[in-house]
Amino acid sequence: MLKSIKYLIIPLFVFNISCSEREQEPFSFVQLCDTQLGMGGYKHDLNTFKQAVKQVNDLNPDFVVTCGDLVHHATDSAYSDFMEIRGKFKMPCYVAAGNHDVGNIPNDSTLSYYRKTIGKDYYEFKNKGYSFIVTNTQLWKHDIGVESQKHERWFQETLEKQNRKRRPVFVIGHFPLYTEQPDEDEHYFNLPSKKRREILALFRDNNVVAYLSGHTHRTITNSYETIQLVTGETTSKNFDNRPFGFRLWQVSSDSVQHQYVALPASKDNSKAEEN
Repeated sequence: MLKSIKYLIIPLFVFNISCSEREQEPFSFVQLCDTQLGMGGYKHDLNTFKQAVKQVNDLNPDFVVTCGDLVHHATDSAYSDFMEIRGKFKMPCYVAAGNHDVGNIPNDSTLSYYRKTIGKDYYEFKNKGYSFIVTNTQLWKHDIGVESQKHERWFQETLEKQNRKRRPVFVIGHFPLYTEQPDEDEHYFNLPSKKRREILALFRDNNVVAYLSGHTHRTITNSYETIQLVTGETTSKNFDNRPFGFRLWQVSSDSVQHQYVALPASKDNSKAEEN
């Protein structure tokens, strides 16, 4: 009996070694920003969101992340429309909360409504060896007492846990950390200076490879040391007159790249374009 157990252990041990040495399996995902139904005209935004869903389904990434401002006004009818269209994705679609979803200064009522209607406003998921941490940046933009404290503690603990596991991390939020320089003054489109420094230090020390955001309605790509900071195009309204679209991310063992994908003006115009 002992002899048979011994021979069972050996192949399992070899299998575990081979799994740990396996090369990173490549994958892709899509970054949507500010579907914000009602920002560019309600009917227009419904149509562009539907168009984006169709095009993403054709690309067939592993999943989709939406970087906040799901709707322009947080109402039952707007959220119902958002959820109906979101449900047409053929892959998971993870969402972050934006200021139009939980309020510029969230409170118990707006947070409760979002959580009841949409789901958790901060959480983590994993894909092929990577961790994706979805944040509620409104709890960074303003100090909402216990809610901000709970979010801060959860975020730091989650990052440090993934770092101990040597797992690379994408962080998803709504507000960019900054728009031009890490030391810029606080304004409507970024986070407070002190909080920004704290977050960047956590990113640097805990294997964050990229931070994805929305909010500005214009395309912004920055880098902080080796970390990519990307605010993408919207499907509602772009202040820089960029065509509606989204970002397609390609992740492999030796690179993390993204490209702009425009929503087609016609059925013949659906090619991805580089930055």
